[in-house]
Amino acid sequence: MQKEVTIKNKRARFEFELMDSYDAGIQLFGTEIKSIKMGKASITESFCQFKDGELYIINMFIDEYDWGTHFNHKTRRDRKLLLHRSELKKLERKTKESGLTIVATTLYVNKKGLAKLRIYLAKGKKLFDKRNTIKGKDLKRDLERIVKNS
Repeated sequence: MQKEVTIKNKRARFEFELMDSYDAGIQLFGTEIKSIKMGKASITESFCQFKDGELYIINMFIDEYDWGTHFNHKTRRDRKLLLHRSELKKLERKTKESGLTIVATTLYVNKKGLAKLRIYLAKGKKLFDKRNTIKGKDLKRDLERIVKNS
């Protein structure tokens, strides 16, 4: 039984207003999937971009595999995301038309042992929206503290 691997991008929920979600496969090398299963990856600084009609995740960090030889992978390379053609066309149209962006929020390994990336169509938050988010979190925390102590 393998342990469950889930790598999150907590900053994305603060920086963006998330709209539609998609689960995409990732085209990886053997040493990359082994590193992900060990939990040695990060998606906090990554973003998604279209190149020649295909969607790629850029700047995603996957640490080198400890027991890899000269066949080891580069830690930050462009990795192709695997989606249905209709989903790719829809995402490309919406990013071009409305100025939306595609944000990666969660990297996980499913039951079959395949790495999947949960991506969202998102709109960037303004500064006052971020302040409202912080204020809401503070109020919720204070309310929980009051309920717990009474």
